[in-house]
Formats: sequence, structure tokens, C-alpha cells
Amino acid sequence: MEWRQIEQSWVIAPPAPKAVIHFLGGAFFAAAPHVSYGRVLEKLANTGYVIVATPFTNSTFDHRQIAMDAHRSFRKVKSKLFLDYFPVFGVGHSMGCKIHLLIDSLLNPERAGNIFISYNNYSANQSIPFFKQLTGTIPEISGMEFEPSPEATKQLVDRNYKTERNLLVRFFDDDIDEILSLAQQLEQKFPTTVKVQTLPGNHLTSMGVNVNWQTGSSFTPLDAIGQWLKQEVHKDNHTLEQVMIRWLSNCLEPLRLN
Repeated sequence: MEWRQIEQSWVIAPPAPKAVIHFLGGAFFAAAPHVSYGRVLEKLANTGYVIVATPFTNSTFDHRQIAMDAHRSFRKVKSKLFLDYFPVFGVGHSMGCKIHLLIDSLLNPERAGNIFISYNNYSANQSIPFFKQLTGTIPEISGMEFEPSPEATKQLVDRNYKTERNLLVRFFDDDIDEILSLAQQLEQKFPTTVKVQTLPGNHLTSMGVNVNWQTGSSFTPLDAIGQWLKQEVHKDNHTLEQVMIRWLSNCLEPLRLN
């Protein structure tokens, strides 16, 4: 299987798919999700999921428009590949989680479930480096906020979010996620179908960037160190992958029986 670009999205498809995953990455890595998150996404594809990874850039304060554009691109891909009758799961990392929440709350797509990894819903002041300093030199941006704002996003989710099955993943060494806050909010709507999983790793664990280490003609102590480093880097990725695969499979089981 190889990645190919269809419309604005990057797609990798197994020969006999069982479901579709729409993936959205974090703010600074979403521009090339098939590269930044390649390991995890390819692992999911190898277990039977069509991956539609939609790039976006965080060049606008209008997150509502990003959500609408991402959903439009996804629908075009799904139609071109004749995937309309497959179950769809949303998977997001960091800001990508917020975009999925907006897609569900504003556009009401049919979703079998969503996975939120290291979610955050920070204000512009918290999210943009040097924002406070910039407002001092560029008065026009003073008081600007993401649309919808963090509070407005919470209200939209309370009113309109309808996807019952949700897996929320946080990491032990991640001090910038807001997973527990989102979990509390969703559990009030769906008390029995929200699962929270805390795993080893940090805010970037889901990226799983490959460490390529080629051994020489003879195995040396340096090669041993390189292989150990590769194993350590990917150990947390593997745990995340297995948790996601198990949860997705459990969600699909009742659909197969029907």
C-alpha cells in the first residue's frame, strides 16, 4: 500500500477495508499528516482501515472554516472511492480533536465513533507563541480569538455533539492536553460509552516518526545502541496503536452482527 493524494487529502487503502478513518493532525504537523503521523496511520491501514488524512494549516483564526473545508474534502474522497457504505471513525490529535468536535457539532456527519488524542482547546493567547508581545506592536490583533472560542466550542459540543462512542487518550508526560476536561463533558452526555485511556508517552507520541538505522556489514556496539534507540522510540507508539486497534474492533463488532 502506498499513500496517494485525492482531492486535498492523503489516502492509503487496504485491499479489503472494513471501515474508514478520517484523520486530522495537530496545529503545526497537520500540513503533512501522512508524513508526521505515518507510522501510526500505516499500522491502522495494515489492520484493514482506509485512512483519509486531511491536511490543514493553522493560518486562520477561523476554526469553523477549517472544519467545514476538512469535512468537504473528506466527503469528496469518500465519494470518489465508493466508501459511502463503510463505517466512519474520526481520529484527531491535539488541535485536530477540536476540528473533529466542530465537524460533528456543526455538520452532524454519521460517525461510528471518534478517537481524541491529546486534545486541547486553548485560546489564541495560549496557543500562539509571542501573542501577547505581538498585540503590543500590532494593535489590530488585540482581542482577537479563535472562532469559535474555547467557551463557544464547549457550548457547541454540549448542544450538538451526537457521536456516542468515544475513546480519549492522554499521556503521562503530556502537560498541555485537556483530555480530562473533555471526558467530563462527554461523560455527562454519554455515561456508558466514553473510554479514557492514560498511556506512557508525551504530547508527540502519536506522531511516531521513524528512526531509520541501517546496520553495516558487521554488527557493532553502535548498531546495538541504534536498534535499542529505535525500539525505545517506538515502544509507546506500539502501545497507542494496540489500544486504538482494540477499541476500533470492539466498536465494529456490533455493526458486524447487524
